[in-house]
Amino acid sequence: MRDGINLALLGIPAVALITEEFWPQGDFVAQSLGMPDIPRVQLPHPVAGTGEARMGEIAEQVVDAIIKQFMPVKAS
Repeated sequence: MRDGINLALLGIPAVALITEEFWPQGDFVAQSLGMPDIPRVQLPHPVAGTGEARMGEIAEQVVDAIIKQFMPVKAS
């Protein structure tokens, strides 16, 4: 979360990737650092240490959600 916020503060488009286990902590950090609306995508937990194949599966599951966060919102 902090990395995503730091990038956003530098003007670099960022999406924070947060596992479901740490989602509430991510909300707290985003609020406390003044960026409650930073784009983020929830990942299953755990990711780290699950192996290259599993990480690839997770990436395939969330890639569309990540890309969507970078798309401008269309007015209706």
